[in-house]
Amino acid sequence: MRRHELTDAEWDFVRPLLPRTSMGRPRLDDRTMLNGIVWKFRAGVAWRDVPERYGSWASLHTRFRRWAADGTFDRMLQTAQARADAAGDIDWLVSVDSSIVRSHQHAAGARKGGHRSPALGRSRGGLTNKIHLACDGLGRPLALVVTGGNTNDCTQFTAVMKAIRVPRLGAGRPRVRPGHVIGDKGYSSKAIRAWLRRRSIPHTIPERADQVGNRARRGSRGGRPPAFDKQIYKRRNIVERCFNRLKQWRGIATRYDKTAESYKAAITLASLLMWA
Repeated sequence: MRRHELTDAEWDFVRPLLPRTSMGRPRLDDRTMLNGIVWKFRAGVAWRDVPERYGSWASLHTRFRRWAADGTFDRMLQTAQARADAAGDIDWLVSVDSSIVRSHQHAAGARKGGHRSPALGRSRGGLTNKIHLACDGLGRPLALVVTGGNTNDCTQFTAVMKAIRVPRLGAGRPRVRPGHVIGDKGYSSKAIRAWLRRRSIPHTIPERADQVGNRARRGSRGGRPPAFDKQIYKRRNIVERCFNRLKQWRGIATRYDKTAESYKAAITLASLLMWA
C-alpha cells in the first residue's frame, strides 16, 4: 500500500459493495482503478497528473464519471449505512451543518442546467460552494447536498433531512427519521421547527438573539421559548469534526470539478470510506 491508497481493511470493506458486470469485456482491476480515483482526490491533482501505475488517466476519469452518473457511489454508501444500521452501529443523534468550500477557477465553465450544472456561488471571496451535511452521532455522513456558496443554510435543511434514507437489509421501509436533530442558530426558524414537530422529531436548536428579543417585546403574546438542552447541544461539534475529516481530502477542501455531480460523487466516496 502506498500513500493515499486504500488500506487492506478499507478494500475488504469496499469490495463487496462494488457493482458487478456479467456482460462485455472484463474491466480493469477494480482495486487499482479505485486506488487511482482515491489518490486523485486525496492529493487534489488534475486527472492527467495521476501516476501511471494506476493506468491511463482517461480510463480512471471515465470509470469515475460513469459511477458518478449512474449513482454507484450513492448506492455503495447506502449499502454501507444499511449494514451498520442492521448491526445497531448508527447513533441516530443527527447533527446538521454546512461548510464553505473555495472553488478553483478550473471548476467554472460547465454548461448550466440540470444535475450537471456547476452549482457555483459568487461572493467577494470569488467562486465558492457549500456542503450541507447531516452526520450521525459518531461523525459519519448520512446525507449531503451541494449548492453554491451564497445559499443560506436554513433553505437546505429539509433537503438534507429528506436525503437521509438508510435501507433495511431485510423487509421494511428505509429509515428516514432521526432520533434527535442538533443544529446551530442558522437553523432557528419557525418553518424548520414546525417541519420537525409535524414529524415528531425532537430537536435542539438555539434561538437567535433577535428572536429572543422579539418574543420578549411581545410579552405574554410572544409565547414560550422552545426547549433547549445544553448537554445535548455540546455534541454539535461532531459535525464539525466530520467536515474536518472530509476536508483532509485536498480535492474536497478545494473544488476543481466542473460539475456538481462529480464533486458530490467525490464527497460521497470519502464519506463511504469514513464508514469503513
